[in-house]
Amino acid sequence: MDAKAFLKIGLDGLDRNLGRVTDGLKQEEIAWKPTYGANSIGLILFHVFKSEDSFIQERLQGKQSLWESGKWYEKLNMPKDEAGAHYTAEQVNAFPVPKLDDLLAYGVAVRNETKAYIESISADDFDEIISMQPFGDMPKAFLLSLTVSHAAGHLGEMSYIRGLQRGLDG
Repeated sequence: MDAKAFLKIGLDGLDRNLGRVTDGLKQEEIAWKPTYGANSIGLILFHVFKSEDSFIQERLQGKQSLWESGKWYEKLNMPKDEAGAHYTAEQVNAFPVPKLDDLLAYGVAVRNETKAYIESISADDFDEIISMQPFGDMPKAFLLSLTVSHAAGHLGEMSYIRGLQRGLDG
């Protein structure tokens, strides 16, 4: 199996499991925080999608993010300069969780672009070195792998938060 196929299998697995975590959730549940300063499912979803958008569009391709080019900030009713990461506890508590369907639509748009990018590159492109501050130089393959592992880690957090509220299968 080549790297492209392996990455696409990982992304498809994330999509299936994300559907399992978000299926049937109400807006109150995606906005719920276990305690002061703790992330909600909605904030984590936003962070995962915004990070993937940045990794693939900006870092790997040098393009404008979908957040900007697709005006997703308008669709999600958020500031254009919303970072999606590195929040203080106060910012976490004040985060305006968008509607789940709107968040998931952003995620689908981002994921489609990720898959299209993976399909467009050659095996040699995986070895190309990029600079990603503050982490330094790395091969493109590392950032593509990070895209999957980053989302998988946060999927575990979302599963846990769902479980606290109603159980994963509830």
